[in-house]
Amino acid sequence: SVFAGEVLNIDAKAAILVDGETGQILYGKNFHERLAPASITKIMTLLLAMEAIDEGRISLGDKVTISTAASGMGGSQIWLAPGDVLTVEDLIKAAAVPSANDAAFALAEYVGGTAEQFVDRMNERARELGMYNTRFQNPTGLDATDHYSTAYDISIMARELIKHKKILEWTSSWTIQISTRDQLYA
Repeated sequence: SVFAGEVLNIDAKAAILVDGETGQILYGKNFHERLAPASITKIMTLLLAMEAIDEGRISLGDKVTISTAASGMGGSQIWLAPGDVLTVEDLIKAAAVPSANDAAFALAEYVGGTAEQFVDRMNERARELGMYNTRFQNPTGLDATDHYSTAYDISIMARELIKHKKILEWTSSWTIQISTRDQLYA
């Protein structure tokens, strides 16, 4: 750890390097400092979707109709329109690869019933995982008061997410191809 600190010179407010299998901290810098997690928030959104699939509550092939709220997310998006229909798999890919806020929000609505119920589950799951310095206000990571996490807590949920091998498969690509009605997003 001292060796890693001497070798690494990371220009960031906070950082953590963790052994993916053991969770051992190999390097840390302000890793308990609460900061706005931005799109890293989607790690929890994706984790809850993958867990819902594992539990059989939803499936990758389920078709999801995009709501007006989801289509109006702004920020990073794939420009979904109200009424577009995508599969859960395509929403996961769009949330994971281009970090699409509209897709993440639609996924949250589908998994949670409402975005608000989904955010409640995000916070509940964070506590279950021991993420005690994290508070989510939305499933996208768009700026919100009292929406924060730490490098340490993010490492916990990231280690949990990569247990789902499909996520690693999907995120190993720089591009995705999904379709809604007659449109093709790449």
